[in-house]
Amino acid sequence: MSAPRSTPSIAVLGAGLSGMCMGIALRDAGITNFRIFEKADRVGGTWRENSYPGVACDVPSHLYSYSFELNPDWSRTFSPGAEIQEYCERVARKYELGAHLVLGAEVTSVAFQGGSWRIWLASGEEHCADVVVSALGGLHEPHVPRFEGLDRFRGMHFHSARWNHAHDLRGRRVAVVGSAASAVQLVPQIAPQVEQLYVFQRTPNWIVPRRDRAYSARIRSWFRRHPFLARLHRWSIYLLLELRFPMFLKGSRMSRAVKRMCRAHLAAQVPDTDLRRKLTPDYPPGCKRLLVSDDFYPSLLRENVELVTTPIARIDADAIVTMTGEAHRVDTIVFATGFEPFNMLASVQVTGMGGRSLGDVWKGGIQAHRTVAVPGFPNFFLLLGPNSGLGHNSVIVMIEAQVRYVLQCIRALAASGRRYLSPRAAIAQQFDASLQRDMERTIWRSSCKSWYQDASGRVFTLWPYTTLRYLWQMRRLELEEYEHLPDVTQGAAADQEREPRPWPV
Repeated sequence: MSAPRSTPSIAVLGAGLSGMCMGIALRDAGITNFRIFEKADRVGGTWRENSYPGVACDVPSHLYSYSFELNPDWSRTFSPGAEIQEYCERVARKYELGAHLVLGAEVTSVAFQGGSWRIWLASGEEHCADVVVSALGGLHEPHVPRFEGLDRFRGMHFHSARWNHAHDLRGRRVAVVGSAASAVQLVPQIAPQVEQLYVFQRTPNWIVPRRDRAYSARIRSWFRRHPFLARLHRWSIYLLLELRFPMFLKGSRMSRAVKRMCRAHLAAQVPDTDLRRKLTPDYPPGCKRLLVSDDFYPSLLRENVELVTTPIARIDADAIVTMTGEAHRVDTIVFATGFEPFNMLASVQVTGMGGRSLGDVWKGGIQAHRTVAVPGFPNFFLLLGPNSGLGHNSVIVMIEAQVRYVLQCIRALAASGRRYLSPRAAIAQQFDASLQRDMERTIWRSSCKSWYQDASGRVFTLWPYTTLRYLWQMRRLELEEYEHLPDVTQGAAADQEREPRPWPV
C-alpha cells in the first residue's frame, strides 16, 4: 500500500527506540514518504552510545521492548546493553527501516521557512520536509562538570557514555566521578581490574535490590511456542511497576515502605556504620532516580576502593584534589555524571515561525503541549518530550502512546485539508499549568534538588501521573486544541520551494 498523494513528507531526527518506533508506525500506516536522519552509522540511540562495562537496563527486559515486537529470548530479567542493541538492529531489519535511514547524517539545525521545514546536516546537505519529528530524546548530551584544572590533567578522561575501549584500566589508578545510575553498574565491573578506585559521591542514592536472574532455556522456549505467555508476562511486569506510582506522592505509606526496604538492603550489604551513614540519603526514595543494584555496595567494601564524599576542589596534572586539600592520585577519570536534560538544543538549533528559536521559547520554562508539540512550531513534534519521563515504569509505554498521537496528527494533515498543526498557546499553557499544579503533590517538586528540575525548581522532565492516565489522554487527537494557521508561505517562489519532494523508498 503506498502513501496517499496528500500525505506530507516527514523527517524523523534520530534512530533510537523512539525514532524507530515512529518509522515502523509510519510504514504500518502505509506512509512511505519519510526519512530517518541518524548521526551514527547504525540504529540504537542510547544503547549504541552507552557501552561502558556493566551497562544494562534497569527496567525488566520484557517491558523494555516494543509491545508489537515481543522478544521471547531475553537472556535475563534485566538485559545487558549489548543485547538491547542487538534487539534494535534486528527490529530495524525486520521492519525494513533501512530504506528510510540516512546514516552518518548529523542534523545541526532545522528551521520553519517558506511554509516547510528545512533540515541542515553537518555535511552541508540541505533537506526539506512538511513535518519534523524529533526523536532525539530528553537525555542526549553527556554532562561533564567544569572542574578547574581538567585541561591540565595529564592522564585519560572520558564520560561513561563515550567509553574509551582502547584504554585498558588494568592496574591503573581510576576515579569515577558520580555515584548514580551508570556508576552503580560500572564500578562493580572495573573494581577488580584496577589498582585503586576512588568513587566520588556528591549525593547518596536510594538503591533497591536488583534480583536479576537468567531466563532458563525452558522458559524462553515456552515464550517462543506460546506468545500469549510472553504477553502475559509483560502485562504482569507493567501492572506491578504501575502500582509503584503512589510512592512518588508526598507522605505516602508506600514511600515509607520503600525507604525501609532500601535501608534493610544497605544494612545487609554494608556492615561498616560510618560507610553506611555516607551512603544514606536524606530525602525520600524516588525524589532522585531510584537505583537498582545487588553489587554496588559490596564493591565499595573492597580494599582497593574508596568512597570519597568531600566535594572536588580542582583537578591537578595527576590527581583530584578535594575541598579539604586531600589529593587522590589518579591516571584515569571516568565521568559518570549523567546527561544534560533536554539539551538537544546544544547540538541541534530549532527555529520556528517568525525566526524564533526553541531555545528562546524554553528560557521561560521547558514545556510542550501534551508533551509533544510547542506553539509557534507548526508540524514539529517531540518524542520523549518535556514531562514525559517516568520514575516508575517503562518509557516504551510513553513512546508508543506518543507515536500513535503523532501519527494521528500526520493523518489529520492529510485528511483535513490543513497544511499546519500548531497547538494554541492558551491551550498549551492551560495544559502545562494543570500539570505543574498537580506536580506539587509529588516528592519531585520540593523534597530534594535533582536533574528533574530546572534552576527554579520547576519539574520539566517527569509525568506526574500514572501511565494509564497518559494513555487515556493521548488516545485521541483533539483538533480544536490546534489553531488553523493561515498560509504562511511568502509568495509563489516560496510556495514552490515549500512543495514536498517525495523521497525515494
